[in-house]
Amino acid sequence: MKSDGLSTMSSTVPTLDVSVVVPLFNEAENVGALYQALRQAMVLTGRTWEVLFIDDGSTDNTYPILRDLHYQDAHVRVLRLRRNFGQTAAMSAGFDAARGGVIVCMDGDLQNDPSDIELLLKTLDDDYDVVSGWRVNRQEGFWLRRLPSRVANWLISKITGVHLHDYGCTLKAYRANVVKELRLYGEMHRFIPALIGGNGARITELPVQDHPRRYGYSKYGLSRTVRVIFDLMTVKFWLSFLTRPLQIFGLLGLASGIPGALICLYLAVLKLWWNQGLAQRPLLLLGVLLLVVGVQFVCMGILAEIQTRTYHESSNKPIYTIREILDSATD
Repeated sequence: MKSDGLSTMSSTVPTLDVSVVVPLFNEAENVGALYQALRQAMVLTGRTWEVLFIDDGSTDNTYPILRDLHYQDAHVRVLRLRRNFGQTAAMSAGFDAARGGVIVCMDGDLQNDPSDIELLLKTLDDDYDVVSGWRVNRQEGFWLRRLPSRVANWLISKITGVHLHDYGCTLKAYRANVVKELRLYGEMHRFIPALIGGNGARITELPVQDHPRRYGYSKYGLSRTVRVIFDLMTVKFWLSFLTRPLQIFGLLGLASGIPGALICLYLAVLKLWWNQGLAQRPLLLLGVLLLVVGVQFVCMGILAEIQTRTYHESSNKPIYTIREILDSATD
């Protein structure tokens, strides 16, 4: 069935065991072999399944190949985005359209191995919400890829409190009911375990295979570093201060306002008791600046508190999530 439009699919009720979501951008040389490997791996699991290929605005022959695969195999579904929105948007579209109770994500460049999916699914059955792949033996350069990745993984783990060795590995298995609640922006797809973990999800990771890219070229590079850093700041704020923004803005306000007030008090004593001139003292400008900035931060925090309360109360959005309910009335 062909569909055109911007309708949302986030309310899709699970009717299958597993949905495999694969974002693609100009992967015409890889997609045929990837489909064959995926089909073989999913048949061996013995579960009902589908594979969702998300064509993220490809400009090569990726979409015609996907269209042919769809007509050949009913397990194949294809979402074609209007333009290249990026991997986060492509994965979000896949999450919304997925019909499986479990959603597995993987890259479309054949570096993730579909044969690892069965182990991810079996581990997820051990009462986990997320099973993350860990590329122990990465087939990439050390200085430009592996070293920056290690630093990034350490930093993300420290800041978010969700410790993983390999946030950058796309191969992950999620329970659909936890991942469909997310609204992703920017480069947030790499922080999904941290966002879910902030709601109390059970997360583990498993070593998975990593193969060198055979065709095409990598869409990742150091140019994404700045965007990832800003998104990491957003994630930290989301996890720690979303429902209490005054605690971060107020802290910044105090850190600026108290030194400013002390400087101004010191200068006022010099003027009133010792009649010293202040016009030529740069310290005066620093004190006033710190004091004003501190007041602005506190005011910003109060306004953010008001906006946060309005948002939660008007949307009836809970500030907690429930894993399980034991109720004698329903047992």
